[in-house]
Amino acid sequence: MFDAQLEPEFGTRLPTSPGELAHSLALGAEAERDFARYAELLAEWNGRMNLVGPSAMAEFWPRHAYDGAQLLQLAPEAVRWADLGTGAGLPGLVLAIALKGRPGSEVLLVESLAKRCRFLQAVVDELALPARVLAGRAEALSPPPVEVVTARAVAPLTRLLGFARPFLKGGAQGLFLKGRGAEAELAEARQAWRFDAECLPSRTDPDGRIIRVRRLARA
Repeated sequence: MFDAQLEPEFGTRLPTSPGELAHSLALGAEAERDFARYAELLAEWNGRMNLVGPSAMAEFWPRHAYDGAQLLQLAPEAVRWADLGTGAGLPGLVLAIALKGRPGSEVLLVESLAKRCRFLQAVVDELALPARVLAGRAEALSPPPVEVVTARAVAPLTRLLGFARPFLKGGAQGLFLKGRGAEAELAEARQAWRFDAECLPSRTDPDGRIIRVRRLARA
């Protein structure tokens, strides 16, 4: 179980290294090594196929890796996750590294672009992560049950809920990383969907929000 007391509030010093990220999650040396190797592999592959932009690598630990890691405190008992449009593995691979070694853990990495799937599989294989790469569009899948479905920078909430519907109707809660327009996205999404939602503050960005969604149905 992850200890929320170890997590700094926004405005305090955020993790700037794999060791600090592992410590913030009360994880040990293996997680630190895995976080470091993931960043190395991302930099290597990024030179060949442009997985993320230069700014993402420059702010990788405090802005990108930690952005996903903070979700673990919102569902501390969950071990089965799905990350939609996982791209370069943010937050899916971060979650898988953090959950490694926990009984029953699995992170589904849902990605439609083949080159990104190759990268994700390479990281999963090298680090022996509890993760499975699902190539294809999320809304077309018949996924196994998960406890949490997440996504970061994938689509506006109205469309994103359509992508997440196969997971949410199986009983999962949604934890979606959003920016300063989160409240407007929520209002727009309620035109097409019925759901329970909370808009929670992000620890990495004063304007960021995490939208928690439960009990989704068509409006």
